[in-house]
Amino acid sequence: MKRDKWLWLALLVVVLVAGAGWYWYNNQADTPPTKEETTIGRTATLYLHGYSGGAGSTNTLIRRAEGTGATKVLTATVAKNGKVHWTGDPHRVSKPIVQVIFQDNKNPDVVKLADWLTTINRQLYQRYGVRNVNFVAHSMGNMAVMFYAVRNQNQGKLPKMKHYVAIAGHFDGIIGMGDQPHQIKLAANGYPSPMDENYAELARLRDHFPKGVKVLNIYGDLHNGSDSDGRVSNNSSRSLRYLVSTRAATYQEKEYFGRDAQHSALHENPQVAKAVDSFIW
Repeated sequence: MKRDKWLWLALLVVVLVAGAGWYWYNNQADTPPTKEETTIGRTATLYLHGYSGGAGSTNTLIRRAEGTGATKVLTATVAKNGKVHWTGDPHRVSKPIVQVIFQDNKNPDVVKLADWLTTINRQLYQRYGVRNVNFVAHSMGNMAVMFYAVRNQNQGKLPKMKHYVAIAGHFDGIIGMGDQPHQIKLAANGYPSPMDENYAELARLRDHFPKGVKVLNIYGDLHNGSDSDGRVSNNSSRSLRYLVSTRAATYQEKEYFGRDAQHSALHENPQVAKAVDSFIW
């Protein structure tokens, strides 16, 4: 009996040690860093890719921003289970950039995208001392930003949103997926008709958009008669105005034309990069 008691005790110790190791492994990304690693800067700029995108979708924009004195210090990669993996060299710089990568880059669930972005921003606040954020988003990345913005109005320990650059945002649908060229009509205040399900939800929550954000809305027109960038109609992009105009500090639109204004070409367009950098910095 005494031998059996010791065997059971040894087994219990093994189970506890294994459990502690598993917990540490799965939560190490949430462990506060050392004091030396804490601060990357008070205001960080996050770059978000669109549907089926990745690092290549924002690399050019980031490189051009670095040419103006900004520094990419971190990459936040979100796994399919929502866990954030941080890579890079976290240190204090004057214009820190964080590149956001969603591994599940074809997930159309805008609430899940917003939740992932919330996790990133909460960890930026708690781990890296970030108190303000700017967003530069392409395509579907804009849905992550907008649903993040309206769903976190009263949440503490999150950075304050300062600047938002929307590039090729499909706020009221995508051509071939509920929208068609020339289908959306805008009222004088930017209110679109018809509106899709996601837009209707954003419109319902537009009074929750944070006050004082400076917004730049960039979109492209191929000049082929479609009034679109080939994927998103201009009026779908321009419908952002109604969602933010009563809360934003400023709202501007910039339209680009021709081959370099195609949906994916916009994030490679040097004039777009120049407009982004001038607006934020």
